[in-house]
Amino acid sequence: MTLARRNVLRLAAGVVALPFVPRVAFAQAYPSRPVRMIVGFAAGSAPDIIARLFGQWLSDQLGQSVVIDNRPGAASNIATEALVRSAPDGYTLQMTVLTNVFNTTLYKNLNFAFVEDVTHVAGVANAPFVVIVPPTLSTKTLPEFIAYAKANPGKINFASGGVGSASHIFGELFKTTAGIEMQHVPYRGVYINDLISGQIQAVINPIPQSLELIRTGKIRALAVTTLKRLASLPDIPTVSEFVPSYEALGWYALGMPKNTPAEIVNKINASTNKALADPKLVERLAALDDEPMPMSPAEFSKFVVSERDKWTKVIRGAGVTLE
Repeated sequence: MTLARRNVLRLAAGVVALPFVPRVAFAQAYPSRPVRMIVGFAAGSAPDIIARLFGQWLSDQLGQSVVIDNRPGAASNIATEALVRSAPDGYTLQMTVLTNVFNTTLYKNLNFAFVEDVTHVAGVANAPFVVIVPPTLSTKTLPEFIAYAKANPGKINFASGGVGSASHIFGELFKTTAGIEMQHVPYRGVYINDLISGQIQAVINPIPQSLELIRTGKIRALAVTTLKRLASLPDIPTVSEFVPSYEALGWYALGMPKNTPAEIVNKINASTNKALADPKLVERLAALDDEPMPMSPAEFSKFVVSERDKWTKVIRGAGVTLE
């Protein structure tokens, strides 16, 4: 009787331990095959460039290939839906960006909730923007520009890459915090030529697309959108030096499907942060005017929520919506 009881207890203990052993073994073996990284924008776009650059370093850390899967369309909503529907097994990542946060407010009928349905794994890099104007504009500093806009409400046209784009929403925040009126002109294509010619009077533009034009004098930089001045433009002040509440940064990060095991999330996070500490990768990012953005999963999840709350107020205040 005692022997039988002992056998039952041993069997019960073995059953309890069974789920634990395979999970630990799986986490230790992960990844055992290539990992897919979905990018919600076309090849050659900024998110694609960062994904391919960072993917090489992540691959070295994981010991497996990181395969880029471009799924452009609907402002990256197609890519995010593909991620959300993927198995939470650690073999599907998404290069998430600030646009994903905008979309939570801009679109009313999404089939997913970006903040809740995505496991926010790690920050990769932030991307500063710059306020630029044509060299023919009489205002040569940001205070002069703000004063001119206040004296001529609605006479300044500011361009963007489209309704709901970062350049648009950053412009709406600038209007509110600086207390000025500007007319938004959304473009489907390139707007820089119209800025250079003076048809458009202002753009809040990504640094990599602006730097050479600034250095050659084809456009004038008034201020950068970071809280600190940039090494690439040390003489250009920040917007916050004149409008203290203003900060606007693009960013790149990694997301995985909801319910991805914590062991895998932590492994991707640790591999990401180790890659971001590599001086060679830091140098490559700096060449694109991007900075590493290492965070723990908890820190980055909190950051995403704070970004959603911040930009929801801006978007709703400006009355911007998309179908």
